[in-house]
Amino acid sequence: MKKPELLIPAGSLEVLKTAVIFGADAVYIGGDAFGLRAKAKNFSREDMAEGIRFAHEHGARVHVTANILAHNRDLAGAEVYFKELEELKPDALIVADPGMFTLAREICPEIDIHISTQANNTNYATFRFWHEHGAKRVVSARELSLEEIREIRRRIPEGLEIESFIHGAMCMSYSGRCLLSSYFTGRDANQGACTHPCRWKYALVEEKRPGEYMPVYENERGTYIFNSKDLCMIEYIPEMIAAGIDSFKIEGRMKTALYVAAVARTYRKAIDDYLESEEKYRANMGWYRSEIAKCTYRQFTTGFYFGKADETAQIYDSNTYVNEYIYLGIVGEVNERGQARIEQKNKFCVGDQIEIMKPDGTNVRTEVLSLTTEEGEKVESAPHPRQVLFVELTERPKRYDILRAEAQSVSENCRISTGTGEK
Repeated sequence: MKKPELLIPAGSLEVLKTAVIFGADAVYIGGDAFGLRAKAKNFSREDMAEGIRFAHEHGARVHVTANILAHNRDLAGAEVYFKELEELKPDALIVADPGMFTLAREICPEIDIHISTQANNTNYATFRFWHEHGAKRVVSARELSLEEIREIRRRIPEGLEIESFIHGAMCMSYSGRCLLSSYFTGRDANQGACTHPCRWKYALVEEKRPGEYMPVYENERGTYIFNSKDLCMIEYIPEMIAAGIDSFKIEGRMKTALYVAAVARTYRKAIDDYLESEEKYRANMGWYRSEIAKCTYRQFTTGFYFGKADETAQIYDSNTYVNEYIYLGIVGEVNERGQARIEQKNKFCVGDQIEIMKPDGTNVRTEVLSLTTEEGEKVESAPHPRQVLFVELTERPKRYDILRAEAQSVSENCRISTGTGEK
């Protein structure tokens, strides 16, 4: 049975390293331009070079997005950008636009080209078309069922890879092509600047009564008519593999290191367990479900994989995430006194019961014994966003371990977020 690639998103160098350490076979990242996540931190040339080096040293691959739907004004800059990427040597470029594809093929002939889901890849003839023009991989459209993907696999060359989403946020628009953001705010989703209007709360206005907003109620909280649940296929790894999918893609280049670590670690274990034996995979299903539920999410759906998505794929009463765990930081070096250096992400205090999340799948309960600033000052809490601290715990962590805490377990004076938004 062919082992599928686990492809993890990374919006920054820190998150890339976390994804690799926590089980990614490959990561996908964006540069300063030409990707569909303009609001993500994204990678400078220097960070991209460091990320590619780190990934390759750890046996992982790096795919770089350049999947905007380009306008005339974009092409000259794209040519310069592809020349830079040709020097950096990532493992693949992800494009959607035929013009961008042509430039990438001319300028980066030694780098694999992958066709983004944004290109509406819904049938085997489209897959063949891209293969004949030199694409190594095609990302299936979100609208496809597993049955359709199986047929595509049967009808395309063996060497053409299929990449499909297995987890993450869903878009309410066809293959991610949305005009709402451009219409409402002037920010083009197809150029990477989506403002996510599908998550907004809407009301009705009658043509002859402008200014009179009539609420639409699903319940007392209102309704969110475009808001979709998140995709989760952790329970269907066997079906995904049987469909002939070569790469399992996680959505989320704007997610935190905690989210990326949790999702990467869980899917890594699920894939490896299933390839070892289906019995082991089934036996560990409770652990997979529990760990996935510790990520931020909007409730889960299987999307279109088992046919037409029904009303259960929508969330009408809220646009907020379920968030049971607080992200505290990633362990840097650990000094001779056992203190772990972290860049604090959310407030926590001495005496709090927290958790060390390890790449091997274990979670270690521990207590915060002390907090010390870079200047050597002992403090009782970590109130400042991104403050560098040295944390002493009852259990000694290792580099790249992640510190997190159940929201309910954080002491009362530490329950207010620092405002970093990194949950």
